[in-house]
Amino acid sequence: MSTLLGRLGGAAAARPWRTVAAWVLLIVAVLGLAQVFGGEPHDDYRVPGTRSTAGMDLLNARFPESSGTSARVVVHDRGGRALPAEPLEALRGRLAALPHALPVGQPIPSRAGDTALLTVGYDVKVTAFKGSTGLDALREAARATTDAGYQVEFGGELPEHFSAPNGMAEGIGMAAALVILVVALGTVVAAGLPLLVALAGLGAGTGLITLLSALTDISNIAPTVASMVGLGVGIDYALLLVSRHVEGLRRGLDARAAAAEANATAGSSVVVAGSTVLVSLFGLKLAGLSVYASFGYATFATVGAVMAASLTLVPALAALAGPRLLRRAERRAPATAPATATAPATAFAGQAPAAAPTRTERWARMIGRRPVAAAVLSLAVLLGLAAPLLGMRTWPQDAGSQASGNTTRKAYDLVAAAYGPGANGPLLLAVDLGRLPEPELPALAARLAADPEVAAVQPARINAARDAAVISVQPKTGPQDEATAKLLERLRDHELPGGVEVTGQVAAFSDISDRLAQRLWVVIPFVVVLSLILLTVLFRAPVIAVKAAAMNLLSVAAAYGVMTAVFQHDAGAKLLGLPHAVPVSSWVPILMFTILFGLSMDYEVFLLARVREDWLATGDARGSVVRGLSATGRVISSAAAIMVAVFTGFAIDPDITVKMIGVGMAAAVLVDATVVRMVLVPATMTLLGRLNWWLPRWLDRLLPELAIESAEPTGPAGSAQPAGSPSGTPAERPEPTVKV
Repeated sequence: MSTLLGRLGGAAAARPWRTVAAWVLLIVAVLGLAQVFGGEPHDDYRVPGTRSTAGMDLLNARFPESSGTSARVVVHDRGGRALPAEPLEALRGRLAALPHALPVGQPIPSRAGDTALLTVGYDVKVTAFKGSTGLDALREAARATTDAGYQVEFGGELPEHFSAPNGMAEGIGMAAALVILVVALGTVVAAGLPLLVALAGLGAGTGLITLLSALTDISNIAPTVASMVGLGVGIDYALLLVSRHVEGLRRGLDARAAAAEANATAGSSVVVAGSTVLVSLFGLKLAGLSVYASFGYATFATVGAVMAASLTLVPALAALAGPRLLRRAERRAPATAPATATAPATAFAGQAPAAAPTRTERWARMIGRRPVAAAVLSLAVLLGLAAPLLGMRTWPQDAGSQASGNTTRKAYDLVAAAYGPGANGPLLLAVDLGRLPEPELPALAARLAADPEVAAVQPARINAARDAAVISVQPKTGPQDEATAKLLERLRDHELPGGVEVTGQVAAFSDISDRLAQRLWVVIPFVVVLSLILLTVLFRAPVIAVKAAAMNLLSVAAAYGVMTAVFQHDAGAKLLGLPHAVPVSSWVPILMFTILFGLSMDYEVFLLARVREDWLATGDARGSVVRGLSATGRVISSAAAIMVAVFTGFAIDPDITVKMIGVGMAAAVLVDATVVRMVLVPATMTLLGRLNWWLPRWLDRLLPELAIESAEPTGPAGSAQPAGSPSGTPAERPEPTVKV
């Protein structure tokens, strides 16, 4: 693999303009095809096999006129005066005249009379409305009402389905990333190169997602999540490659040789790290919801595109930049002799250091001297951060979780204030009159109305064929309240007779939350086992693989704890633009786990590749940890700072799910790159010593030989091979000369 990647890097550097032109043509072609043949993202929350889905299927089949989407229009007088009938009747007529709208019923006034609620039904599904067309039509119909001085807000499925694009998050993340890159690499040219590469991969990935939207369901927020991950890993991968390229230039290699060596060494780590992210995304398919699979498809396409851009565009752009990647003082210094196979890229044991120890080296040596204290302290910090996870509550995203500036949130608050919190999430009882006779409906409604947790029950509505009915039950508590969930569970298990199923948004969201909680324990073992196999094959060290999986689980648990502490308390929620504390979105835990487990492996691979490189060259188990951390600590810290900056930028996104993912992933990367990679990993590796690289003989015979990062520089002519073996010291077993 390293030889092939080295040749790819050398070829791209030898013909940089052709490579750049090829990427420009590729991006234009993909975006052009997406413009012509692409589809629109939309959410599909259908969960086959749940009771709410069975009830909704019954209503859609027996009430075909009500099987389309709907919207709520809330009219309010800010002065508290009673609303006159004339403007409401005029608004009702304009709403009924909208495309695909069904006849609109009479406005429902509040007790105070200062608020009215109109429900607009449509004869088509919500996916028939492209972009903001449905919401725009509602706003145009209400324009005369708002011009008359009344407040008009929109809720329901149609308005809540639309998610406005927000480019501010990406802009903030990229601006912060540029500053970090300038500090890390020392020149504006070197700092701008990773950003250009990430943008190129992001452009191709965006086009691929739009094309995928024409073939399958892609969630509304899946492109945003894919952009978040793609931008972060794209900059990180390019940074790793540029850093190795600059190392080669400093040792006197020309641009082509430096590009080939960077691709053969750091490029191999990029392939392994990116592949781990891609493999982890397969876990989303096991969640049992098509919306989760769409997150996997979108992120897979984007991460794949940025990986390809990193491995081809970085060598080309680095060759074009030439010595301008170096700091000015380095360009003016006398050139050193070109590196050869006898001058390895990294300083191993026995080589005199060229300069005084850096801060990273001093830190690595300190951890090596006190591994027990470092391991115990870092473990305590991780467990402390993870503690709030024990109190996590989950609930799918709804209007009650949105920022206070959204029209859907304003409509939600107006309805709650005027009609009671339960009016935002009525329970719909789908009744099969073939199993429950029609004469028993009044008694059922009266029994429900007498329930202490029920605010109101509307009379049963019977279909034209008189074989089905629907009863609307309004709880006294809101959709996110635990009391509502208990009421739903009690009705299903004890109160309702056969032939009656509870459906509607609250019931569907409760079923989704339960399904995701169950599937989480399927996804976690799947992702962990795949990662264990991959790391064992790559590093030929099962102890390291198990330890890496355990530490990644600790990182994810710490991120869950931070997210719970922030969003389930008023102070943290208000800091992020929410009016009060909210439960953690049910969509977030599985999605974050699959992505974070892959990203955590990125840093594990970056660090272990250098440690293993040193181990193969020296056979010094403890010293290789110190030198490997010294060589990678600065790059890992810079890469993590970029990731944190990118993810933090997404914390200002108006969508609550994106906001939570941004906060959780920023916390996870920060913890992983500091407490875990810089403290816990080197401390435990130092304590284990040679046991890190223990490999049973039977497993040694089964595993292929994979060269992740060669210890020797790779030039256009070829590459030298490491002399050691991961299953012993170099003197015990020479490593084969064939690379896979």
